[in-house]
Amino acid sequence: MPLIKSADAPTFEGPGMTAIGLAAPSRGSKENSVWRFTLRPGNEGHAHAVSREEIFVALAGSARIEMDGETRDFRAGDALVIPADTVFKLSVPGEEPFEAVAILPVGAYAQAPGGERVSPPWAQ
Repeated sequence: MPLIKSADAPTFEGPGMTAIGLAAPSRGSKENSVWRFTLRPGNEGHAHAVSREEIFVALAGSARIEMDGETRDFRAGDALVIPADTVFKLSVPGEEPFEAVAILPVGAYAQAPGGERVSPPWAQ
């Protein structure tokens, strides 16, 4: 049974963020990757798109989402659906960290405009 205990889930550090890998192919998932992440206060985010639909569920704090020429606040309790191949940026302008869970189909990749394709390590 692929039960990933939080104490056993791998932790990944990135610029202005921490990701905890939950479900992923390396941990028994075949169709979706799921991770919990924390964006630190002041994280300006970076514009990128993902090759498949990505879903975020906000758990704590608030963030700002920029997508399709719109800017909106994203707060604990909200869900956000990012369509495939849509450039977006998630930032934390406030003084509190932002925590969320993300769901992305296995095999998807992220890509900054004009950049290389990247498969996040927490989703592998």
